[in-house]
Amino acid sequence: MRFIYTVGIHLYALLLRLVAPFVPKAAQWVAGRRGLLAHIRHTLQTDTAPRVWFHCASLGEFEQGRPLIEAYAQQHPEHKIVLTFFSPSGYAVRHNWPGAHYIFYLPLDTRHNAHEFLEAVQPQLAVFVKYEFWHYMLAGLQQRGVPTICVSAIFRPSQVFFKPWGGFYRRMLQCFTHIFTQNEASVQLLRQAGITRASVAGDTRFDTVVRTASAQPRPLPMVDAFTDDWLPVCIVGSSWPEDLPVLTPLLEKYQQEMRFIVAPHEISENNLRLVEAALPGQVVRYSQADAATVGQYKVLLMDNVGLLSQLYRFGHFAYIGGAFGKGLHNTLEAAAFGLPLFFGPTYEKFQEAIDLVEMGCAFPVRTAQELEIAFAPLFYQEANRLVVQDLSLEYVHQKAGATAIIMRWLESEVVRL
Repeated sequence: MRFIYTVGIHLYALLLRLVAPFVPKAAQWVAGRRGLLAHIRHTLQTDTAPRVWFHCASLGEFEQGRPLIEAYAQQHPEHKIVLTFFSPSGYAVRHNWPGAHYIFYLPLDTRHNAHEFLEAVQPQLAVFVKYEFWHYMLAGLQQRGVPTICVSAIFRPSQVFFKPWGGFYRRMLQCFTHIFTQNEASVQLLRQAGITRASVAGDTRFDTVVRTASAQPRPLPMVDAFTDDWLPVCIVGSSWPEDLPVLTPLLEKYQQEMRFIVAPHEISENNLRLVEAALPGQVVRYSQADAATVGQYKVLLMDNVGLLSQLYRFGHFAYIGGAFGKGLHNTLEAAAFGLPLFFGPTYEKFQEAIDLVEMGCAFPVRTAQELEIAFAPLFYQEANRLVVQDLSLEYVHQKAGATAIIMRWLESEVVRL
C-alpha cells in the first residue's frame, strides 16, 4: 500500500505539471514548489530559536487553526512559528500573514522531501489542522519523537481509515500524539479503529468567528454607502456558478426590497460576468464602485478577496455557496452575526451546518422555489428572523472554547521546549 501511495503522489504531481499551462491554480502549485526545499533550508539555516510547525491544507483550515496559532504565539513568544500550506488558495492569501515567522508551501510528501523538510525545520511540536494526513511527514515526525497533534478533526465511517483494507491509513493516525476532534462520534470511530489518544475539544473556528464578530470592525466605506438606505441586506458568500440558477430568481423578485452583496468563491472574469448577467445593469463591481453612486445599484459584486468575514455584519440574511458542488463553504462566519442561512443540499460533512439546520437556523434548498419558500417567512415576518438570530448567536457562543482546551493540554503534556 505504501508503494501505491508513493506512486499516487508522483502521478498527482505529474498531472498538475501537465495541466499547469491551462489551469492557474495548478500553475501556482507547481511554481510554488520549484526550488522549495533549498529555499526553506536557506531561510531557516541561521535561526536557532525553537520552532513549532503548523500545517493547514488551505485558507479554510488556516482560519480554523488561526486562533490556536495566535494563542500559542502569545503564550510562547520565544518560539518561532512555521506555517505551511498545501493549496495555493491558502498560500496566495496568507503568505505575508504577520502571525507566523515563516510561511511556506508544503513539499510533496515523498520520503526524500519529508526528510529534507524536517531536517530544515527541526520542529519541536507539529500541529495539523483538521485534514491532510501525509504518510512520510507523519512517520518522520514520529521517528524523531516530535509531539504531533491534529486539531478540529472530524471523521466519518465512510472514510478510508475505517475500511477493512485501510490499515496503511490507520497507521498514519497512530503517528499522532493526540487527536482533538469536533465531536464525540469521531472519538468513538477512532477508538473502534484502535486509536485511543483522542478526545473532544470542539471546532476552533467558533473561537475565530466569535472574535471576528466582537472585534472592532474594519472600515468599509463603500459597503457603508451601499447599505445606508436601511433596506435589508443579503450576503451571498463564496458563491459558485452552480448556485446562480437558484439565486437569480431571488435577486429578481426582491431587487426593489433588498440589497445584495455577492462574493464569488473564485474571482475570475467569467464568474463576475455570470453574476452581472443575473441582474443586467443592476450590478456594480466593488473595484469600480463610487460612494456617491453605489446606492443606485441593487447588487454589490465583490471582485477582491479577504473581506467576506467583515461583510456579514452588514447582513440580515446569508446565502452560502458551494453546496451544489464540492461542498458547503464557511457557515460559521455568518452564523456568528445571527444571520439566517440558506445553502444547497450538500452539507452533510459539516457538523455545524447539520446543527444549524436541526435548530431551524439554516435552510438547505435544492431549487429556486424551495429557496423562496424558506426565505419569505423570515423576510416578511421580522419576529421569525429575530428568533433565528438569537438561536444562532447562542449556538456559536456555546461552542466556543476549543482553543483553550487544546492550549491547556499542550501546556500540561507537551510544551517544555
